[in-house]
Amino acid sequence: MNIIKLSAINSTNDYLKQLSAIQYVENFTIVTAENQTAGRGQMGAKWNVEPGKNLTFSVLIKDVLLEINEIFSLNAAVAVSVADALETLHIGDISIKWPNDILAGNKKIGGILIENSIKNNGEIYSIVGIGLNINQQVFDGLSKATSLAVLYGREYDKDTVMIAIAENLKRNVAAVLHKDTNAIWQKYHKKLYKRNVPMPFEKQGKRFMGIIKGISKNGSLMVQLEDDTIAEYGIKEVQLLY
Repeated sequence: MNIIKLSAINSTNDYLKQLSAIQYVENFTIVTAENQTAGRGQMGAKWNVEPGKNLTFSVLIKDVLLEINEIFSLNAAVAVSVADALETLHIGDISIKWPNDILAGNKKIGGILIENSIKNNGEIYSIVGIGLNINQQVFDGLSKATSLAVLYGREYDKDTVMIAIAENLKRNVAAVLHKDTNAIWQKYHKKLYKRNVPMPFEKQGKRFMGIIKGISKNGSLMVQLEDDTIAEYGIKEVQLLY
């Protein structure tokens, strides 16, 4: 496993993307940074962390996605890999909040950002960015954020967490490559936050009640409405209020 460790960088996703554009980079190469100055979340949201306290890394994955409808299968594989790794480290009550948040209880401890590109030679590669709050103690203005250290009252070795995730990721990505994703989807739905629980949602400023029933293979959120119909919502189209 090739690991590139940096003290500070604007974005590990951007660094790995730029490196892949100018030279050969081994599959499953990891870039991690102690300080990420311009980290991003889903749809361009900022991801700010306290330098040296948390885990921010990106992984290069080549030629796993062969069809457009497989894109969210990789997202599911990454989320399940993170959840499984945390559970092996005895971190409990882990859930996946659609589309890309990792929660412990009702608090966010991490997020995922996957960027897919196609090179001129037709090669498809994905940059998987993962951020996890590990040892940060204070989250000013972020009432829904927490860290492993806050939850369990001790510091964690960031490299141990990263390697555990990477090992799970290799196994689950192999399953996606071989189109053997049933177990991944089962785990994803088992861990899906607030599944089968009546919850308030908001769409374009209007609130409504619904029940999350699952995620479609293309990544849409499937919600049972009050008239028992099932509606599908794309990323950022609807917000779960919790």
